[in-house]
This record gives sequence, structure tokens and C-alpha cells, in this order.
Amino acid sequence: MSTNPQKLSVPEKIGYSLGDLAANLVFQTLVTYLAYFYTDIYGLKTNDASAIILTVGLVAAFGFNPIIGALADRTNSRWGKFRPWILWTAIPLGVIALLAFSTPHFAYKGKLIYAIVTYTLLLLLYAANNLPYSALSGVITGDMKERNSLSSYRFVAVMFAQFFVQVFMYSIIISAGHGDKAAGIEKVMTWLAIIGTVMLLVTFLSTKERIVPKPDQKSSLKDDLGDLVKNKPWLIMLLLTTLVFITLAMKGGAYVYYFENYVDKDALTKFIAPILHFFSGIGMNIFGDDPVSAGFGLFNAGGIIFMIVGITLSKGLADRFGKRDVFGIALFISTLFILLFYLFPPQSIGLMYASQILHGFFYGLTIPLLWAMIADVADYSEWKNNRRATAIIFSAMMVGLKAGLTIGSSLLTWLLGIFNYVPNSATVQSAAAINGTKLLVSVFPSIPFLIGAGLLFFYEINKTMETRIEDDLKQRRIS
Repeated sequence: MSTNPQKLSVPEKIGYSLGDLAANLVFQTLVTYLAYFYTDIYGLKTNDASAIILTVGLVAAFGFNPIIGALADRTNSRWGKFRPWILWTAIPLGVIALLAFSTPHFAYKGKLIYAIVTYTLLLLLYAANNLPYSALSGVITGDMKERNSLSSYRFVAVMFAQFFVQVFMYSIIISAGHGDKAAGIEKVMTWLAIIGTVMLLVTFLSTKERIVPKPDQKSSLKDDLGDLVKNKPWLIMLLLTTLVFITLAMKGGAYVYYFENYVDKDALTKFIAPILHFFSGIGMNIFGDDPVSAGFGLFNAGGIIFMIVGITLSKGLADRFGKRDVFGIALFISTLFILLFYLFPPQSIGLMYASQILHGFFYGLTIPLLWAMIADVADYSEWKNNRRATAIIFSAMMVGLKAGLTIGSSLLTWLLGIFNYVPNSATVQSAAAINGTKLLVSVFPSIPFLIGAGLLFFYEINKTMETRIEDDLKQRRIS
């Protein structure tokens, strides 16, 4: 039996990670398919899709998240502060995720209203579920190494969700709908809603909150917000989170347009033929018969597999060199492989895949570190102010996540309109539209990543300070 009360068992780490697997079945679908769903499946104009994504997303980011964070920090129940929220929102989140990707037969104005209502409810419930879930990582243990380990478990689960959504989901949508993408995505989302709900319930049942604020701690929302604005590491992490998710939303959503309109289909078919033949030979026709969806899935598969490799190496590197330094260097290198996409001709399929794999590996090193660093910022705030407000700190980061997702996705649809992209065009897109898809997977998403890497030069919680904060807080909690 462990003598360390902050040590987590493997079943608890797995149970916790299932919550992010469930949430990312929704989140990765938003990142990868929301823009494409609105323009090419649901039938919205690019400008209308951009306006909905931007307006609703910003309301959610700056309205829903601070409110949920304040409420969660002030929740007191026999289950803790954050676990009850996971329980309360598990079923509603699954239901609204299905409705948001449904295609009712309304007139165009009715479609707009339906999209606004369902997307608003989806982001509200996602905040009410995922923000307390994320804050839970800050109170499930106070041990920095255990927290790094928990983040690694968590983001391996994230990668499994991303793997399914980005590798198989497009082919499954086409197959399930027998070519009708609207019918296919509704069937797929039905099963994702059921599976995600079950996983969230497992997370609730298998976790425990160990870091409990002192009974005599009293703080108002004004005190909590005052602590935030004086917290320089928090400000940097807020900007960094926003920038990271601008890039992820922009390039993640643009890849399907890139494969549909830029990549040479004959070269792609020839390149993936041996891989598909191998799977077919062992009785696994898992990528379908459409070369674009199969090529798109295999492209994403390579990146995600090597992201998982990066995730597994992240903890060891962070324990040795500190989260900040590993994050900054890996983020910069990963950006170089994004930029290369602008240089590839449509027939250079091998180079595209290789660049995606290398980008995935180096970006994978950063994935567990982002949320572990935010938990460190909560410790930093407690260390400086003798008050702990975990959820309000995580809610601010969720503001960055939602704002980044919103800005990146709305920029994607807005820029497609600027470059004269025509949804569901029966003819080849214009040269301007094709160039736009190239820019949207290369130059444009590289800019936020590079700015983010630069910001980390000003982030003061290095390896030495991490250790000092952990030791000081342990002493305070004992006393």
C-alpha cells in the first residue's frame, strides 16, 4: 500500500482519462468537421457559418466559462466541487451533441435559427462538463509528478478520440449514410453520444478530490478575479491557449477542404493503394472505397500515431527539463512542419504524409503539458495569495480554448469566402480558392504557434520554481 496519499492508482488515472475521451468525441468533431458540416452538409453560406461560429463561440467563451468557473468553485457536495458537474451534464451533453449535427428540413432561415440554438446549447453544456472536469485535475492530486502522469494518461485518451474522429469518421459517415453525408453524420453522432455518456459516468464514479481548500478560506469572486489579473503566468497561459487553439481549429478544419480540392486524387490513390491492399488482405476494409476519405483518414492517422508517441515521451522530458522549456522548443519545431505544406505540389503525397507525421510527433510533446501547466498556475496562485480558486483559473483557460476554437473556425469559413470557395461545387474550384486552402493548412495557422512559442520566454514557472512551489505548498497543507 502506498504511503503517499497524493499517489493515484492506474484505474483512477484511466477512469479520469475516459472523461476527456468522451469530451473529445465532441470537441474533435467540432474542430475537424464543424465548418465543413455547416457549409457542405447542412447547406449554410460561408459568411453565415462564419458569423454563427464567431458570435456564439465568443458568447460562450466570455460568458459561459467564467460563470461556470465561479459556480464550480462554490459548489459543495458530498461528491466534491467538480465531480458533480460531470454527473449532471453527462446525458444532456450527449443529446445536444447529436442535435447540433442533425439536419432538419427547415427553410434557410429556420436552418440558421436551429444552428444558432443548438450550437449555443452545445457550447454551454460542453463548458459545464469540461471546465469542472479540467479543474478536477488540479485537485485530484497535489504531487507534480503524479499530475504529469495523469496528464499523459488523459491525453493518450484524447488522441484515441482524435484518432477515431480524424481517421475513421469521414469514411464511416459516407458508409453509414450510403453516400448521404447528412444521414451518415446523424447515425455516427448517435453512437458517439451514447458511448460518451457512459464514459463520463465512469469518470464520475472512479475519481476522488484530494486537494480541499481550507475550511476558513473565504474569497469573493472579486478576490478571485483580482488574483487572476495580477498573475503573470496565468495571463501568458491564457494567451498561449488561445493561440494554440486558433491554429488547431484553422488547420484541423481546413484539411478536409485541402484533400477535397487540392491534393491530386490519382497520386493519392496510387500512394495509399498498398496500405489499403494490406488491410484488405487481412479482412479489414476499414477505410472504405472513396480515395479522398481513405487518404484523409490515413494522413490523420500518421500524425496522430506519432502524437501519441510524443505524448508518451512528454512526462519524462518535463520531469527532467521542466514543462516550459519542453513546450516552447517542441511547439517551435512542430510549426516548421506546418509551414512546409505551402511548398508541396498536389502530387507530393509522400512529403505531405511525412510532414504531418513529424509535426504530430513534436506537437504531441506539448499536448499533456498545456493542462499540467495550467494546474501549476493554480498552485502558483495559491502559493502567492494563500487562496485556492482552481476552477476560476481553469475557466479562464477554457475562455482561451473556446476563443481560439471560435476565432480559428470562423477565420477558416471567412477566409474561404474571401478566396471565393464555392461549397459543393460540381466544377473545379478557382485558383484563388485552391490557393486559399493551401494557406489555411500552412502559413495562416503557423503564425499563432510561432507567437505562442515566443510568449513562453516570459513564463516564469520553470523547473526550479515548480519544485519550490510544490515543496512550499506541501508544508502549508501539513501545517
